[in-house]
Formats: sequence, C-alpha cells, structure tokens
Amino acid sequence: MLTLHDLHIGYRRHTVCRHLTASLPPGRLVALLGTNGCGKSTLLRTLAGLLPPVASDPISEGNRDADAGDGAVPLRLDGKPMSQFSARQLARRVSVVLTFKPEAEALTAGEVVEMGRIPHASWLTGLTAADREQVERALQLTDTLRLAHRQLNSLSDGERQRVFIAKALAQDAPVILLDEPTAFLDFPSKIAMLHLLRRLAHQEDKAILLSTHDVEPALQLADTLWLLRPDGILAGSPQALAQLGDIAAYFEPQGMHFDAAQMRFSYR
Repeated sequence: MLTLHDLHIGYRRHTVCRHLTASLPPGRLVALLGTNGCGKSTLLRTLAGLLPPVASDPISEGNRDADAGDGAVPLRLDGKPMSQFSARQLARRVSVVLTFKPEAEALTAGEVVEMGRIPHASWLTGLTAADREQVERALQLTDTLRLAHRQLNSLSDGERQRVFIAKALAQDAPVILLDEPTAFLDFPSKIAMLHLLRRLAHQEDKAILLSTHDVEPALQLADTLWLLRPDGILAGSPQALAQLGDIAAYFEPQGMHFDAAQMRFSYR
C-alpha cells in the first residue's frame, strides 16, 4: 500500500499543494481529479519517486528530508519510508505511465514491453524464460500481443497507451501510476481504457492511480476519487462524495451543475 501523510508537493521552493493525506490500497482503481495546473502531474511524479517531497517549511532546507520520525514521513510504501528504497527496489514496486517519449518511436511494441523487466533482469544473462513469460502475459492481458512486432510510430494513441500499460504490467509492480491515460482518445476508447484499468486493479490486485479530466466516466468506473485541492485531498467513493455534496462543491464553481442522483453534469 502507498500512503501519503501530510505530504507537500512542488518544485524546490515552490509548493503546489500542501497537507496531502490519503492511501492507495491494492485492488482499487483510484481517479485523481482536478483542474488544469492544480498539481496532478506533480503529485504523480512525486509518488513515483521522480520528484522529492517539498519540505513543510520551504525556508528551511534542513527540513527537506522528512523521514526523521514516524509521524513526519510523508510517503510510505508497504509501511516503509519511500526514501529508503533504492531506484531498482522502487522500480520493482511502482510503475509509472507518463507522456509518451518520441525517442522510443523506432522500438517495436514488444521491445517496449520487454523494458518493463529491466528492474528484475540481470545485465549478464538478459531476459530469462520467466521474464519472457511475464512479457507475453502482459501483452495478452492488454490485448496487444498482435501489436508486438509493430513499431510504435505505426500505432494509434489508444494502442500506444495499451502498450505502455502492458510494460507496467510486465514490470510486475503492485502500484501503477498513470498520467492522463485517456487523453487524446475518442470516447469509446476512453471507456475501454478505464474498463481495462478497472479489470487489472480487481483481477491482478493492483493499486492503480490515474489522473484524468474525463470526470463522468471516472465517476462510473473508479472505486475511489481523489479530489486534489491546494490544501489537501478529498478522498472517497464517487457515490459517497456525490451524496455529501463534495463533487458539486468542487466542480460547480466552474459553471457546471452536478446531479448527484444521476451522477451527471449539466452546463449552466
């Protein structure tokens, strides 16, 4: 389980969000919602270990390492401070699917998925038979086995997303973080992607956190919502947050009306 306790995120002396407290349990699909620029990508990069947490007192550089004491640890993975994991150990536990990198265009889909085994493979022996079984299983689960020999530059956006999710599955990490995996997809592809992630969370017992602007599909398919605010995370099931009025309070100032009974938005 990945847990956040009074986490501050940002870049060096610029804090984007403060006092973030939440937990990401296994077997759950969690949707991270928020407005543009609210810090969703920054949070995902911090949870992936790509950015360090910001000190609670940005003036004091001595507070930047917040692992001095149990109550002060902002990020824990399986009960241990995340800062205690090496990069290789962390890669075995957390996989992240970020924006597609153009320099990988010449690779085939199968080669990209094989990269997911790097944290487990030996530099001397390369991929073992067990590694290749993991790769093939990931391709099958994501319906990308038929794409294995095609170059990425020949794939649609939806196919590419599935390939990178397959890479995350081949990595065999219990936690998967995705930044806008439904961006640039048509509506049927968005729904198919969310169904895939929900199925992987439930059937593979993965803890999956994705950021998205596709609010209504997330309300229908996510187990839990994280509403990201500058002063914290409001977490709960879509139904609970709807009935409490939290979803309406979060989105209605943007000119929309939320019908909690129908779980639908309308524009004013």
